[in-house]
Amino acid sequence: MADVEMMDASEKIDDSLYSRQRYVLGDNAMKKMAHSHVLLVGFGGLGVEIAKNVTLAGVKSLTIQDHRLAQISDLSTQFFLRESDVAAGKTRVEAGVERLSELNPHVIVKAIAAPFGLQDSSWRFLSDFKCVILTEESFDVQLEVDEFCRAQQPPIQLITGDVRGLFAYGFCDFGLNFEVLDSNGEEAKDVFICNITKGEEGVVTVYDARPHGFESGDSVKFKEVNGMIELNDQTREIKVVSPYQFTIGDTTQLSTYTGGGIASELKLPKYLSFNSLNAELKAPSLSFPDLCKFNAPPVIHLAFQAFYICQQFPHSYEQFFKTVTELNSQQTDPTELDETLLKAFYLTSPGCFLPLCTVYGGFLAQEVIKAVSGKFTPLNQWLHMDACEVIDINALTSRKEPFAKRRDRYDDLRLCVGQETCEKLFKLKLFMVGCGAIGCEMMKLYALLGIATDGKLTITDNDCIEKSNLNRQFLFRPHHVEKSKSVTAAESSLNMNPDMVIDAQQHKVHAGTEEEIHTDQFFHEQDIIVNALDNVEARIYMDQRCIDTERPLLESGTTGAKGHTQIIVPYLTESYGSQRDPVDEDVPFCSLKSFPAKLDHCIIWARDKFESSYSEKPRIFNKFWVENSPVEAVKQRLLSGEVPKHAWVVAKMLKQRPITWIDCVRIARLKFESYFCHKAKSLLHAYPLDHLRNDGAPFWQLPRRPPHPIQFDQNSPEHMSFVKSAARLFAESMAVPSSEVNTKPEFLNQVLATIEVPEFTPKSKKIVVDESETAPTADDMDTDEKEICDMLEQVLAKPNSNIYFSEMTSLEFEKDDDSNGHIDYIAATANLRAEMYGIEGSDRYSIKRVAGKIIPAIATTTATVAGLVTMELFKLIRKAPLEHYKNSFLSLALPAMVLSEPGAAKSVTIREGLSFNLWDKVSVQGTETMTLNDFISKVKEVMQLEVDMILQGSRIVYMTSFLTHRKKLKERMSVLVKPQGTKPYIDLTVCYKDLSDELSEGAPTIRYMLPIS
Repeated sequence: MADVEMMDASEKIDDSLYSRQRYVLGDNAMKKMAHSHVLLVGFGGLGVEIAKNVTLAGVKSLTIQDHRLAQISDLSTQFFLRESDVAAGKTRVEAGVERLSELNPHVIVKAIAAPFGLQDSSWRFLSDFKCVILTEESFDVQLEVDEFCRAQQPPIQLITGDVRGLFAYGFCDFGLNFEVLDSNGEEAKDVFICNITKGEEGVVTVYDARPHGFESGDSVKFKEVNGMIELNDQTREIKVVSPYQFTIGDTTQLSTYTGGGIASELKLPKYLSFNSLNAELKAPSLSFPDLCKFNAPPVIHLAFQAFYICQQFPHSYEQFFKTVTELNSQQTDPTELDETLLKAFYLTSPGCFLPLCTVYGGFLAQEVIKAVSGKFTPLNQWLHMDACEVIDINALTSRKEPFAKRRDRYDDLRLCVGQETCEKLFKLKLFMVGCGAIGCEMMKLYALLGIATDGKLTITDNDCIEKSNLNRQFLFRPHHVEKSKSVTAAESSLNMNPDMVIDAQQHKVHAGTEEEIHTDQFFHEQDIIVNALDNVEARIYMDQRCIDTERPLLESGTTGAKGHTQIIVPYLTESYGSQRDPVDEDVPFCSLKSFPAKLDHCIIWARDKFESSYSEKPRIFNKFWVENSPVEAVKQRLLSGEVPKHAWVVAKMLKQRPITWIDCVRIARLKFESYFCHKAKSLLHAYPLDHLRNDGAPFWQLPRRPPHPIQFDQNSPEHMSFVKSAARLFAESMAVPSSEVNTKPEFLNQVLATIEVPEFTPKSKKIVVDESETAPTADDMDTDEKEICDMLEQVLAKPNSNIYFSEMTSLEFEKDDDSNGHIDYIAATANLRAEMYGIEGSDRYSIKRVAGKIIPAIATTTATVAGLVTMELFKLIRKAPLEHYKNSFLSLALPAMVLSEPGAAKSVTIREGLSFNLWDKVSVQGTETMTLNDFISKVKEVMQLEVDMILQGSRIVYMTSFLTHRKKLKERMSVLVKPQGTKPYIDLTVCYKDLSDELSEGAPTIRYMLPIS
């Protein structure tokens, strides 16, 4: 046995390494994983993927057992192997385990280079493990192991899977009564109640601003209910009636409801029982991921059983088919056999299709996490898939024998798709944007597939590697931190396959690089464009560039355990922009300012306070004095009645600017009083607790909560955390010498004892109640020129007044640096505001996720998505028909995976005989003398429609209803439209008379081709 033992997992979660994963799994699941021992059998293409993802996830130990010698063909799927390992005669596991162990210093990685079961025929050695994963093992072995695992108390969770050719399966048996602590990983929902009826099935109605989102069978707990107070702290199982109503059982004996109330979803454990493998082989519980291939899973189920049986002796397709037929007759529910599918299985089974290994490696690794943590719903119980569309299935099944080997690193791939497809991959010119989590998975796939070994792979990413990336961006190691992502990803990929041709750029892809770097010509030179991005704005930009240049685009993304892929093919499919996710609703200004209803409102408010106090105001201050110095000139302008922009804000900052650390502590203490005491008193002064609205209803009723003034307490850790972090940020932004900063409790308490806090006095400041009102700007505030001058005079009269006018530091919010105090401030501020309004607070870690707008991430989802989208690449290079392409949507938490045909490019008929889709453009060749009138005539000739308006971007070039525009008709196009950099064309939007809005949207872009000089 070869062991690679690294640092033991501890109780404390390494937040810098696991930060994004913690948001998906939670601390409880992470701790359970950190105490779990896992056994993986088989270190081939699927095994190494599972091992990589499980190691990144952070179990206590992973033991890998595999006795097979490394072969040159393993380099098609085994990314931890090198040609030197094959030459040295190493086993696969001996060659790869050291590189695997580098992924996570908290995981103990062990290697056993011996046949599985050899050391103990009774299987008792499996008792050392919480979860056992079998790959590349026959069902005979699996049945024995499953029987042993089910008999243990508690049962050992068993996961099995394999990839053969273009086919794969996965299976889970977690025994009887397996506890699931959180079935879906979604945040527990709170809903505000507006009515509860009395009855045998009491009906709860929620406010109609947003659906409750519950499902029948969910459990909710009630609080803050008025009248029907017996419900408070009760838990009820619900039955959904509508998006805004659900029943909670008998309420006839309860008091009459009078108002208010919150129903909070409770995440209660669920218990699942699994059938044995023996039972499931004959009556399988199947999943149907492909909506167009419901017949495939039962056939693949039989094919794998027949494969293991026939693998024991030389066999023909006829023998294989006969075995399948016999097995089918033994099924509880026999299926109709698809001979095309079976023939494809037989012909490709000698090979191993890497993208399927990546899909199943991610999916089954997530099942391992579920097995050891109880987080999310396990697979019930089979998942079968095929990737037959990556090749012409008719051409494949017309063959009598499998594809021929060449005894090189691509044999496993070649046996699946043939030499012709391999050569197309080698010659590809591909451009990938982004080298983060998905980008790393893509690069690994491209290296092993041989993409761009005779072509060119261009990648770009302007980010550098951070420690938090290491948990899911597996091409990077600790010594890569702060290095370029694209350059490092290229270096790591070349280690896997030195024959690749890679151009690693560090450019941001946006309009600014169109002219010199990512030009139209650059895009036209690419065969395929790949997005590996993490934001919608960049996706929309890349989508439009691909439409403009008619390039196919592979799009994918993940959020926690959820993921999607989309294939975008010119003239065939819709684009990314054809379907938009619903836009997140903005929180009304009045809710953030004065009436928060939930913790998120408090967190957003705290983040806004950070930006305003420590970022925006210092930036305004610096800019003001750059534009308006000297001070005397500002005073003269004020005295003449002219108020420079932001003069009021800057004058107040000067008057209140702290110069010493003690000043910073004083201001922080006064901010506490203002934010959490006086604010509450001001609201209650304007709207007492018994205040009524115009309709007679109470003003203070949910979701509007009355505030409660907080009295400062030096013994409260939360209160002191606010003062300390706020003071520290004031010191940093106001350029107070860091040598003065003293945050020791005894010093702070001494300073706080000397601070005079003003009594509350009501002010006539307007309190916004209307949700439609927006936040005022600094320029909306009433200002008094004389008062501003007086403030300036007061500052100028102070000793060393030049210090007050010195440059400030605008702080840029950084969520991932725990030493800078940014999250400390926001967490304390948010929790104190929540306390003031009677809202339950939260921990620093959860507040950080909301404040930092952190996208939860986990390596398993990333791998699954990367494998799915790479399968579409094969279809692109063979120019597959629309029905062979697949978009995918998945949630590994449920788990659910849905593959469906992409939407076709919508065609709009402008008039009879003339239709266009989003990819179409009408070109008009310009000349030196072409006038606007000539251009309109050309357009009319093609469209046979009267032009109403012409726009270049958002600029109106011509509009018939503008009388002054008529004189433009004789002007030359070269004067009226502006060239777009070096592009040889100008895209114009043309609107037509008597054309509906829908038809106008479907009208093509008119591409005005610049005159050829």
